[in-house]
Amino acid sequence: MPSYRAPVEDVVFLLNDVLGFHRHDNLPGFADASADVVEAVLNEGGKLAAEVLAPVNLSGDQEGCTRHEDGRVTTPKGFQEAYTAYAAGGWMGLSVPEEYGGQGLPHVLNTAIQEFASGANLALGMYPGLTQGAIAALLVHGSEEQKRTYLPKMVEGAWTGTMNLTEPHCGTDLGLLKTKAVRNADGSYSLTGTKIFISAGEHDLSENIVHLVIARIEGAPAGTKGISLFVVPKFLVNADGSLGERNGVSCGSLEHKMGIHGNATCVMNYDGAKGWLVGEENRGLNAMFVMMNEARLAVGVQGLGQSEVAYQNAVAYAKERLQGRALTGPKAPDKAADPIIVHPDVRRTLMQIRAFNEAARALILWTALQSDIAHRSQDAGERRGAEDLLGLLTPVVKGVLTDRGFANAVEAQQMFGGHGYIEEWGMSQFVRDARIAMIYEGANGIQAMDLIGRKLPKDGGRAMMLFLGEVQTFIKDHAETEAMKPYTGPLQAALNDLQGAVMWLMQNAMAKPDHAGAGATDTMHLLGLVALGYMWARIAKAALDKAGDPRMEAKLVTGRFFMERMLPETALRLTRIKAGADTTMALAAEAF
Repeated sequence: MPSYRAPVEDVVFLLNDVLGFHRHDNLPGFADASADVVEAVLNEGGKLAAEVLAPVNLSGDQEGCTRHEDGRVTTPKGFQEAYTAYAAGGWMGLSVPEEYGGQGLPHVLNTAIQEFASGANLALGMYPGLTQGAIAALLVHGSEEQKRTYLPKMVEGAWTGTMNLTEPHCGTDLGLLKTKAVRNADGSYSLTGTKIFISAGEHDLSENIVHLVIARIEGAPAGTKGISLFVVPKFLVNADGSLGERNGVSCGSLEHKMGIHGNATCVMNYDGAKGWLVGEENRGLNAMFVMMNEARLAVGVQGLGQSEVAYQNAVAYAKERLQGRALTGPKAPDKAADPIIVHPDVRRTLMQIRAFNEAARALILWTALQSDIAHRSQDAGERRGAEDLLGLLTPVVKGVLTDRGFANAVEAQQMFGGHGYIEEWGMSQFVRDARIAMIYEGANGIQAMDLIGRKLPKDGGRAMMLFLGEVQTFIKDHAETEAMKPYTGPLQAALNDLQGAVMWLMQNAMAKPDHAGAGATDTMHLLGLVALGYMWARIAKAALDKAGDPRMEAKLVTGRFFMERMLPETALRLTRIKAGADTTMALAAEAF
């Protein structure tokens, strides 16, 4: 039976000592998040994840969701009770403004709780996660009436939310969508069409489900310029806030999936369902992108969550499993064999996962902190810088962390040998669950193209220049400190590789766009490696300031491992980028 322990201590260290959380006490919500409050929130969230969510993860995977003949969907045994505990604890509204029933605390704390939930039970954690994304979209683009009608109940957890984009014939290319919206005399719209792959589309965890649906109003322009966003509740809401009649939206079937079996992934049929326009007509993608960007960052968190839980179980197994003797002589002479953790290749595997997890956690929290600054700061320049970094890093967090998260789950499974392939040990579930994170909310190839096609050139490359400048300044400030040289030296080499890649693309991709396309994934991973390396350099600086603490000594060793054995991959990525697109695009389609 797999287990999970939330990395609370690590999050506290990162917030307080690495990221300077309390330097932002001038921002709304931060002053209320004292050190004691932060630690209490994280401890309680970690306890909920380990003691309530994790115990129903394996059983939820084995049982899955069930669709009944009347269209109802029931979730696995124990999910209702676990979700109710999550909602009752106020976790849904942790960072939502108090006027809607939330606690108004910084988003970065909610991000930490999302990691705990994703590591403990990814399928279950998606129900509140999607709801939080829908809340974010309504907060920014919903009318005052829509906010009053839906947000308090969603924050309470009595109602949940979804995002409805994909249709059978279109996924990434939303300009092809066919779902139709027809104006009604009362100002509402009637929506007709079919959506697929809708996570949490129908279930028994909440009284009502608030669907955010993109559709095309009759007569709207073709393509993405004619897309509008609508709020379509499962049950209509009466004027007094009570639930009325069932709306014309139903689950036609459940998708039979590789993983996340405990989450109801639905085909949703809209048959004249009543909905209300969110934001401006034909500007639906702008509104939906608020939720999509929230979701992309949350999916990056899922990649880390699966990497972390897989690592924890692999370490526990490696300490117990006896097999062979250490190359330097027996380490457990009283036993028939040594535990496999004595073997260098086992150590290499575990160190790679650990070194990624700790830096990825720092990167996620740093990115979430940029979101807080962007939404809460009164300083226009500070807001703009945070928005630039957030935009640049969103595809990196989503793409790199889920690629590596899946690879790490596979590597952790490998530690178990044949037992890793047996379902009862739980490692197979981590691999299967992690796989979807590379696909949904924009497949990782799309994330790479978004980075290279939109985010890098945006505003004349301002965001990338800001990032490069920040990393270079950190290196300059600490390069002469002897104890920091094992970190700043490799980081400088990696930064040079990133700058070389950006320059090559500027010089070659304009004339031949395929060069950009062929190098997009390598560029995303190169930037991701530098970002993770930057996080490790900052972690090392904080750890050196707390010399003598064994936990900090372990971080310094882990950081050096990353710098010596993982960060040099930037050179390989640069070589691939500079190879261009000629051989990639040379074969005719018929030759494949």
